[in-house]
Amino acid sequence: MNDATTDRASTGSRLVVITVYDGVQLLDLAGPVDVFHEAAEQTGAYTVRVASPDGRPVRAVGGVRIAVDAALTDIDGPIDTLIVAGGDEEVATDAGGQARALVEQVRRLAGRSRRVASVCTGAFVLAAAGLLDGRRATTHWSSCAELAALFPGVRIDADAVVVRDGRISTAAATTAGIDLSLALVEEDHGADLARRIGKLFLVYLRRPGGQAQFATTARPTDVGDQALRQVMEAVARDPAADHGAEAMAARAMMSARHFSRRFTKDVGVTPGRYVEQIRVRAAQVLLETGDETAMETVARRCGFGSAETMRRAFQRVLGIAPAAYRERFYSACPMEHAEAPTVG
Repeated sequence: MNDATTDRASTGSRLVVITVYDGVQLLDLAGPVDVFHEAAEQTGAYTVRVASPDGRPVRAVGGVRIAVDAALTDIDGPIDTLIVAGGDEEVATDAGGQARALVEQVRRLAGRSRRVASVCTGAFVLAAAGLLDGRRATTHWSSCAELAALFPGVRIDADAVVVRDGRISTAAATTAGIDLSLALVEEDHGADLARRIGKLFLVYLRRPGGQAQFATTARPTDVGDQALRQVMEAVARDPAADHGAEAMAARAMMSARHFSRRFTKDVGVTPGRYVEQIRVRAAQVLLETGDETAMETVARRCGFGSAETMRRAFQRVLGIAPAAYRERFYSACPMEHAEAPTVG
């Protein structure tokens, strides 16, 4: 019996195994470790163990060396929660070496686990192990398209922060590992404990909005049809211009009905939805860089016509209002500066 199994047997606590490897993202590990450790401190309910494929220390992104508690190959008892941290997605898609051993061990241990989860690109490991086939899942917004291309059996939710499908959960990005862990603690012990831990870490129990508010690119324009591509590029160049159905179809030299069918099939969204996404992205840029610009001015420059129309579009695309977006993303350093103390 290995040390991790011994700890669980002696304490009766839930065993949480967090899987790491060379190239792991440090925060993907730290978030779940801290949440479950705090839950253990308050309840005694968890034993947290960090494991690598062979039990050797690993190097995280940035070169930080991480000691581990166990080798995945040595874990042979039941596991309550198996979490795969994210990192270099090539680890999960490389045919040999560390990747092969990692995927094989995750597949084996998943069968011994009550529930399985991933943080960020850890979803690539779960997908490579066959654990996401036919399931909804998410990963970092910049990797969703690649995950979908490599594993077409996975139903990707690119906007979700955390997705739960049966006993499998996936979290979008590094800090979303905290959201995921809080959700799992809440599932076990209720919202009060999860809320207390969230307040300690200054995070919401439920994050406002989804991933879309963080994405830095709009819909891709690399469609094969040159006519459609030119229409899409025209929208990106001047979001405030006339991009109604008739105008777009005329630029593509197609009938409006044929253009709408072709565009929706090749791009994946309707022409109107695409224009809305591009205009929202243009407004995001203005809100990030111009704190004094009035909402009506931003709306007009981006083709919305009115601030209310822009607000409704932001809610549909990003899940938050323009004012909230500006508040969150205008400054990278929203510090409160205390006044100098009075002497004497």
